[in-house]
Order: sequence, then structure tokens, then C-alpha cells
Amino acid sequence: MPRPYDAIVVGGGTIGLTSAWRMAVAGMRVVVVDPEPGRGASWVAAGMLAPVTEVHYTEERLVALALASARRWPSFAAELEADAGTDIGYRTCGTLQVDFDDDDRAFSDELYRFQCSLGLEVEKLNARRVRQLEPNIAPGVRSGLLARGDHQVQTRRFVTALVAAATARSVEWLRAPVTAIDVSGGAVSGVHCDGTELTAPVVVLAAGCWSGSVAGLPAGVVPPVRPVKGQILRLSGDARRPLLGRSVRGLVQGSSFYLVPRADGTVVLGATVEERGYDTTVTAGAVYELLRDARRVVPGVSELELTEARAGLRPGSPDNAPVVGPSTVAGLVIATGHHRNGILHSPLTADTVAAIATGSAPPSEMAPFGPTRFAGQPAPS
Repeated sequence: MPRPYDAIVVGGGTIGLTSAWRMAVAGMRVVVVDPEPGRGASWVAAGMLAPVTEVHYTEERLVALALASARRWPSFAAELEADAGTDIGYRTCGTLQVDFDDDDRAFSDELYRFQCSLGLEVEKLNARRVRQLEPNIAPGVRSGLLARGDHQVQTRRFVTALVAAATARSVEWLRAPVTAIDVSGGAVSGVHCDGTELTAPVVVLAAGCWSGSVAGLPAGVVPPVRPVKGQILRLSGDARRPLLGRSVRGLVQGSSFYLVPRADGTVVLGATVEERGYDTTVTAGAVYELLRDARRVVPGVSELELTEARAGLRPGSPDNAPVVGPSTVAGLVIATGHHRNGILHSPLTADTVAAIATGSAPPSEMAPFGPTRFAGQPAPS
């Protein structure tokens, strides 16, 4: 007979892993179904926790959500490290955004006014102050913005710790693809996966950009998410002579990039935003453009060793906001669509999922982002 669980999590990325861990902490018996937990888009991500510098025009309603999740990160990181018994590389170093030329500075001036209008804490810097903070910034850089509240985490340490913490809380693992979610009488009863049937009264659909392709759900319940490709590079340097002391975002003649330094001398350079379907090809053009723009702002990038080039697929929703909450199928919880900010939003999302699963009141900040807002919209093909 199939073994009963309290909850089944479909998807072992950041959102699925954090949700499973939080439900297990709440005393639930949980199983995660994923062929390679932690090895999807989460493994490729840079790990910027940037509620200020990630703000975009037309996405004002995401600000409260991003700030609420960012406030949870310090205690969330400490709890995770205690459960996992390992350091996740959480750093409160801030982010410096710099402008290459006068046109870039004009754009940043407008962005600064927009950020201030939203009540975000950001400091405007002249060129001299920029280079005082980061001496390896090119002399020609015009100006900058400093967001002290933007932090970072080492994503590979993070997802590895999540697997360890979940295991320590007795989360079980089925390393197989899900073939279908079982729905009968308007409620979930479990999942099918490669000949194995699992049963539970709660199923959390957290399969990233593949969440819309899991079989078994009624058409109006399938989350309308799509893959958004991002190409990213990893560069290796000398930890004794770090290239940068904090994350740096650069704007070069309208094109943007970021550099995220690690304590071991590694620097993560990213990332493109491409609507290419499920393509994960690393292209010469993307690698060239990222390195070209990064060298113009931080010339020392050219001296680093290129150790990895990868492409990942972010889950994007029609409004580029998370899709998190109970669906119209009883027991089915959706947790996907986090686009650029899955790592940042993971504490708040996991707390929301755990609250729904245990019958508690979920955080109010997630209320506007429930899946029913897309009722009647078809899932992307």
C-alpha cells in the first residue's frame, strides 16, 4: 500500500526545499519529489537578496513583499545554519550600483527618485565616493547608488544546507519525476511518479517553470508560468586580494549586469534575461557581452579565471510576481513564479506554505499574490 504523508512537495528547488523544511519544523511528515533536489535554477542563481536594487517600474506592489521577506532573512539564515550544521555564506554587505556614462547616470537619477518615492533606503554617491568604497571600479565611472539593505547568500551552500536541514527534520526524498498529481472530488489525494504512488492530503506544487506542465490538474488550476532564461558566469580570483567587497550592479550604455563576490575569491557575473522557452544553451554572445560590460566598470575582471558558464530557467508569471497560495482544488498549494527573486522570497514563501498546510493564518504580505488571480488564463505552452 502507498505510504501516507502529511504533505508532498513537487519540486526540489529553493521554494520546494524551504517549504518542506518549514512544514517539517511544524511537525508534518513530508516527502520531496524531484530527480535532483537543489540542482535546478537554484544551483545557477547568484544569490542576491536585493529588495532595493531589484525594484522595477510597474512592479511597485512587489516592494512590500520583497522587504517583508528580506526582514526574515537574518533569523531564517540562523535557524537554517543551526539545523543544517553548516554556514550558508549569508553576507550583509550591501549593493553598489554604478553608472558608466552620463546617459546611464541620468537613468540612475530617475531610478533614485523612484526608489525614494517608495520609501526605500538608498544613498546617492559621486564618483569619488564610489571608488573609495570599491577601489577597483574604473576611474571613468560617473556615479553610484548604495543600497545597504541589499544582502547576498551563497546559493550552492544554501540549497545544500536546505537538503541537510530538511533531512535532519525527517523529510523524505523520492528522486524521480512526477508524472501526475491525483485529483478526485475537487481535492488532491497524492501524486504518481515513475510507477510509485504517494498519498497525502496536501500537495505543494513548487516545480519552478515546469509547474505548468505537471499532469492531472484541471485546466483552470494550472499555474500560468513560463521559463525565463538567464546566463551566468563564475570567475575565480584570489581570496587574499578580493576584487570587490560587496555586490556591484553596473549600467553600461543601457545594459545591466551584476558582480557578486564570494569570500573565497569567486565572483559571480550575470545575468541575461531571455524569453527563449526551455533552451539552456550557453551562447558566445551572452558570455561576450557580460564580460565586455563588466570589464568596462571593473577592469580587474579580465584577470580572473573563467571557471563556469551556465544557463538557468527562472519561473515567470504573467505579471512577473510570485504565484503562492491555496488553489481552487482542496489541498493543492501553489508556490512558483518568483522570476528573479526566488532566493529572496523563499523565507516568506515557505512560511506562507507551512501556514496554509497547517491551517494557520499565512503572512498578510503574500495575500495579493494568490494563484486565483489568474483564473481563466491559459498556462503557457
